[in-house]
Amino acid sequence: MTTRMNEYKQQIITDFNSRTNYDNEFRYRFAKPLIELAQLKLGQKVLDVATGTGIVAIAAAKIVGDAGYVLGVDISTGMLAQARHKVELEKLQNIELIEADADDLHFDDNSFDVIFCSAAIAYLTHVFSSLRQWYRFLNTSGIVAFSCFAETAHTASILFREKAQQFGITINNPNELLGTPEKCQALLQQTGFQNIEVVTQQFGFYFKDAETAWNAHANNVYGYQVYQLSPDKLAQLKAEYMAEIHALSTEQGFGHDVNSLFVFARKS
Repeated sequence: MTTRMNEYKQQIITDFNSRTNYDNEFRYRFAKPLIELAQLKLGQKVLDVATGTGIVAIAAAKIVGDAGYVLGVDISTGMLAQARHKVELEKLQNIELIEADADDLHFDDNSFDVIFCSAAIAYLTHVFSSLRQWYRFLNTSGIVAFSCFAETAHTASILFREKAQQFGITINNPNELLGTPEKCQALLQQTGFQNIEVVTQQFGFYFKDAETAWNAHANNVYGYQVYQLSPDKLAQLKAEYMAEIHALSTEQGFGHDVNSLFVFARKS
C-alpha cells in the first residue's frame, strides 16, 4: 500500500474513531429508505459494508430473524465498539461484526442475498472493483443496495472546497463518481448488475453556526488537507470560510443541501 493510501486510510480511521455522537436522528432517517426499499425477507443472509455503528445491520437483523444472518464490517474500531454495544442491548444472536477494510474483503462467491452500503461507498478507493466483488459475493438474483450523495450536494462542503482551493489546497469531491442517477446506472451496468433503480430524496438541514460547519469539514477525510497550511494561513482560511457561512445564513442557519441517491440493483 502506498504512503498516500496509508495516510488516507489512517485519516478515515481517525475521523470515524472520534465520532462519539454519530448516532442521531439524521443517521436513522437516512438509513430507513435503504432498508425499506431492499424489502428484506426472513432467513436472508446480509452483508453490511462499512457498517459504522450498525444502524443498517441491526435493523436488517431484526427483519431477517433467527433463520437469517447479518455480517457487518468496518475499518473503525470506535464505530464497531458502539455497534457491538447496541447489539448486546438488543440481545441479537444473528449478527456478527468484524473489523475489516471494505476495500479488501474476502468472502466466498454466492454468500449473501443482500449487500448494503449506507453513505460510505464514496470512501472506497476502488468503487468499480468493490462492485465487482459484491457481484461475486451475491447469490443469483441477489440485491445490492447503497446510498450516496448527489455531486452537487453538501452546500457547506462545496464552499469549503472552493475556499481551500483559493489557498492552494485541492480537495476532491467524493460524490463526483456516483453523483447522478445516470452515473450510478452506468457503473452498475458495467459491473453486470441489472434491474437498476435509483430513488432520490432530500435530507437537507441547517448548520446553526459557522464553527460547527468548519469543524464538520476540517476534520473530515475530505477536508483535513487544509492542515498542510501554515498556522497563519489556516487561521485566515477559517476566518474567511466562517465569514461566508455567516453572510449566507438566515435566522434558521446555513442551508446545507443533502440531495441523496438510494440505489438498488439485482445480480443477473
